[in-house]
Amino acid sequence: MTTSENNNPVTISIVTATYNAAACLPGLIESLRKQTDQDFEWVVADGASDDDTLTLLNSVSDIKVSISSQADFGIYDALNRAIKASTGEYYLVVGADDVLAPDAIALFREIAHGQHPDLISAKVMAEGRLCRVRQNKPWLYGGFAYVNSHAVGTLIKKSLHDKFGMYSRSYPLVADQLFFKKVGDAGAKIVSADFVAGEYGVQGTSSSDVLGVLTEDFRIQVSTGENKLVQAVLFVLRMIKLFRKF
Repeated sequence: MTTSENNNPVTISIVTATYNAAACLPGLIESLRKQTDQDFEWVVADGASDDDTLTLLNSVSDIKVSISSQADFGIYDALNRAIKASTGEYYLVVGADDVLAPDAIALFREIAHGQHPDLISAKVMAEGRLCRVRQNKPWLYGGFAYVNSHAVGTLIKKSLHDKFGMYSRSYPLVADQLFFKKVGDAGAKIVSADFVAGEYGVQGTSSSDVLGVLTEDFRIQVSTGENKLVQAVLFVLRMIKLFRKF
């Protein structure tokens, strides 16, 4: 089903990768229960958790949820599995430690149905700070020149993966940035939405491995055609700025 072929509302999947996430999942589950628009599926790809994650997920009966659990190669491998298993025309990545605003799905669907974009990038909260899209300057901001946040903030048309591939396992920390950089550079239709989709959790690896993220960002920029010398200078400047976080 596509919105260009009929006038039915678009279908939306929420995809989540989990691994030993029992401590933080209740907040996400409660935010899904509070959605004003309950017409979505939740697809969870678990990485063979050995805590109470699966027990908690299997106890959810009031949300349409699909759960699979097996050893994987990290978050993007799990997300690729969840995306392939999803049935929605669009999907929204939400981490186990993220929380959606009650009207997030309703507002994403309204824009998707009305404008039929490739990506919808909404605002998100992170550590009490409101994050917005850094529009333009992909040579400086990479994928963040096109979208605000991968998780919580960006509704993605699933068919984009047919053209641009799934999330690359060569970038275990920020494979989403390679995907968004390629999609944005190719001129995808992107809508910047003026609503807060929810709160992005900062417990993940990408939030703690600062040097790893900087290194992968550099590789992505160079691999997508940005000037290598300029990117090397930016890499050094960012290392100096964030040195205390290493």
